[in-house]
Amino acid sequence: MRATDNPGRVAGFWYLLLVLIGPLRLIYIPNKLFVTGNAAATVNNIAAHEMLFRLGIAADLVGAVVLVLLTLAFYRLFAEVNRNLAVQVVIFGGVMPALIYFVGVVDDFGVLMVVRNADFLSVFDKPQRDALALLFLKLRDGQNTAAEMLWGVWLLPLALLVYRSRFLPRFLGVWLALCGFAYITLSLVGTLWPEYQSRAFAISQPAFFGEIALMLWLVIKGAKPPAMDAAASSAAA
Repeated sequence: MRATDNPGRVAGFWYLLLVLIGPLRLIYIPNKLFVTGNAAATVNNIAAHEMLFRLGIAADLVGAVVLVLLTLAFYRLFAEVNRNLAVQVVIFGGVMPALIYFVGVVDDFGVLMVVRNADFLSVFDKPQRDALALLFLKLRDGQNTAAEMLWGVWLLPLALLVYRSRFLPRFLGVWLALCGFAYITLSLVGTLWPEYQSRAFAISQPAFFGEIALMLWLVIKGAKPPAMDAAASSAAA
């Protein structure tokens, strides 16, 4: 069977690609290069591993495109379940987060200009340039906090679609809904009470695995709407 005959598996492979490239800039690079409260050390690390930092930018650009393709694959999978909810998945989970990704990399390019000591920045001394780079990184963190709202909102219509579909396990829909509410909560906590954001993230960890569970199910087993199964049976007959 071709992958295109199983729209669930197509969505699963796009999801898998997103899971593989997404953590590079979001998790690995901050842990590898950024030193909390030390702008000079952070800038020195980025300068020493500039290609790694650039790979993070490239990963975000590719991830933005993959995100749109993923949600379009979900639209194909769930359009017959509820077209309005499927459109919401594309808008909240594909188009809007992708735009934030593209805007976010501008901050990273700003960091690189500081790290490479662009000529027009010579009016600033080294500590000021380091502080400017840290400002760009903090702005990027703020964009991630804002994006968490969309990371949660798009999962709610997706959870409803999975729950109502009858060709995917309902527990995945419930798990996705919990994951969506967890992301929304994390975004609000990061906005209103940022000092508790790390604690909220740790508490929410079990909910976040809902996306991984859906991705693995789609990659391994796939999913086809009943209409496609019926069409396939008719063609075979």
